[in-house]
Amino acid sequence: MTLLFLHGPPAAGKFTVGGELVKLTGWTLYHNHVVVDEVLKRHAFGTPGFVKMRDLLWREYFTRLTQERPPGVIFTFSPENSVPQLFVDWLFHSLPNAGVRLFSVALTASETEIEARLAATQRQQFKKLTDVNFYRQLRTAGSFASPLVPRTDLTIDTGRHSPAESARLIARTLRPQ
Repeated sequence: MTLLFLHGPPAAGKFTVGGELVKLTGWTLYHNHVVVDEVLKRHAFGTPGFVKMRDLLWREYFTRLTQERPPGVIFTFSPENSVPQLFVDWLFHSLPNAGVRLFSVALTASETEIEARLAATQRQQFKKLTDVNFYRQLRTAGSFASPLVPRTDLTIDTGRHSPAESARLIARTLRPQ
């Protein structure tokens, strides 16, 4: 089984590129907002209850994958400081120890591109960050500087490549073992 860890800042195109990858691979897209939006029904973002419940749900899902062994899962992830480093370290160390091939892809875009994308209608279907001024405040405060991703196998600038092109680059690099 392969886990594609698709990470990057808000509005870098993770969900959109992930959708294109599903078309190419047939893999499952596990968008991090599936869990985030569910946990927001019970806890305010970033509170201890939110952090604990999100971590529990993520770990349960990935632990189940090690038993079910689907061909591949694409996990979209935006590093932000309410995610404990311990979760990311667990993902990168425990899953490969359980026989999961983890491939880490960073999606990037210029700040101008990110800010232009923040207000996109598609972002509103989930409880995603859409306010440019709030994004700037969070960025200035260092909110997106942690947790650290232990390794990145491929980096793609989605300001230079369309979602379909980005997905094809990932799929080509991701050749099955």
